[in-house]
Amino acid sequence: MRRLTGQLAKTDRIDADILARFADVVRPAVRMIPDAAAHELDALLTRRRQLLEMLQAERNRVGQVFGGGKKRVRKSLKAHIAFLERELRMTDTDLGDMVKQSPVWRERDELLRSVPGVGPVLSRTLLADLPELGRLSRRAIAKLVGVAPLSRDSGTMRGRRFVQGGRATVRGVLYMAALVATKRNAIIREFYVRLLAAGKPKKLALVACMRKLLTILNTMVRTNTPWNVDANNAARSCLRQRTWTSRVL
Repeated sequence: MRRLTGQLAKTDRIDADILARFADVVRPAVRMIPDAAAHELDALLTRRRQLLEMLQAERNRVGQVFGGGKKRVRKSLKAHIAFLERELRMTDTDLGDMVKQSPVWRERDELLRSVPGVGPVLSRTLLADLPELGRLSRRAIAKLVGVAPLSRDSGTMRGRRFVQGGRATVRGVLYMAALVATKRNAIIREFYVRLLAAGKPKKLALVACMRKLLTILNTMVRTNTPWNVDANNAARSCLRQRTWTSRVL
């Protein structure tokens, strides 16, 4: 950016001027700075993901160890798997305790988990990694997470819409929640079936369900409305809106 403005030199004063010009032109939205508790919750969630990755890797290695003379290797793997499973249980307990100790988080957690398909992992991930939930519009929150359709047009060419960027940690957990919701959440299941009946590919329909679920959660948090009170009606209203999948070529 400095070179684009014709500045080849670099000093603190020049950098400050460039940042000030950027802020004046782009006007980036003000974002909340996570507090110490949010950082700790995020660290625990990161550790949980690491434990799951190591656990899956060790379980895969057990299946690759065959033949005689490898008993010690299998024994070592199984001992490590048992250790990782204990660590995972302890981490889940710590995450639950952190949420319970905060009245705000506890209330938000109960609100989010009232939705069929939303479990503790997604709820805690949203608490730690998506503090903007309930503060942005449905389009803005979808773009922030990375489930909003982006245009790819040039001149008279109209390309296929696609999703990219966003917060990968939230998107990965939201994918699993949407997958469960297509079976256990009547609203999401109805939406998913309707998209498939319209000829949409399964993967595209599932991404649309991710966005729909995120939109519902965003509305619930903004209005502080549990699922079992008014969220069903709100979700059905969302289903009648024009969906982005209908615009995919």
